[in-house]
Amino acid sequence: MDLVGALLVGIIEFTEIWVLYTASDQIGGFTLAQIMLVFGLADLAFSLADLVFGHCDNLPLYVREGTLDVFFLRPQPVLAQLVTSDLSLRRIGRCLVGATALTVGLVVNDIDWSVGTIGLLVLALACGFVIFAAQFVTAAGLQFFLINGAEMTNAFVYGGRYAATQPANVWPRGLLVVFGAIFPVAFAAYLPVSTLLGAPGIAGLPVWLGWCAPVAAFWAVCVAGLCWRWGLRHYRGAGG
Repeated sequence: MDLVGALLVGIIEFTEIWVLYTASDQIGGFTLAQIMLVFGLADLAFSLADLVFGHCDNLPLYVREGTLDVFFLRPQPVLAQLVTSDLSLRRIGRCLVGATALTVGLVVNDIDWSVGTIGLLVLALACGFVIFAAQFVTAAGLQFFLINGAEMTNAFVYGGRYAATQPANVWPRGLLVVFGAIFPVAFAAYLPVSTLLGAPGIAGLPVWLGWCAPVAAFWAVCVAGLCWRWGLRHYRGAGG
């Protein structure tokens, strides 16, 4: 039932995209076929990151219950234990939605297939996974200070997933700064797809910017590493 529920949530989220783009010929220069490729790539990358790193959401519970102290007694890094502490197979349902949308998007769009095209797709998926995984770790690091502030970090983790499925050239300037530079989810799907299809990108930026996804992923990892180390050093234990 959990697996089916996760699958239905993914389908509902895609239905929202479908409703928006069937009500208009294009949004931000993207048609329904093109945005399906963006949605599929972003959703698959996020779902894979959620499958592996989504358990970081449990950190506030471990801190409140004092069970996080046990992690410090074992001869493995705390983050590695946190990531491998659970495996929710229901998250595979979300992966199926993303993979299906990506496959359909690759079929319905007129793509000039080449080694570079395949390389860009693989690079975008890998970097998207790293970017979203870094978001989960960043949120976990901040939870050492917030404890009960998961809603705040969810705004850029799960909100970032939603933003990544939309054309960034329709975002207001504030969102461009947040989701284009600070939490660079625009590099997870939109910019690589813009480069791949030659579609309109963000005004004033070069069309080849999609190839810079590794730079964005590296930045996301650096921010995640700093937040995690900062939070871990701030933690003083539950007194057990």
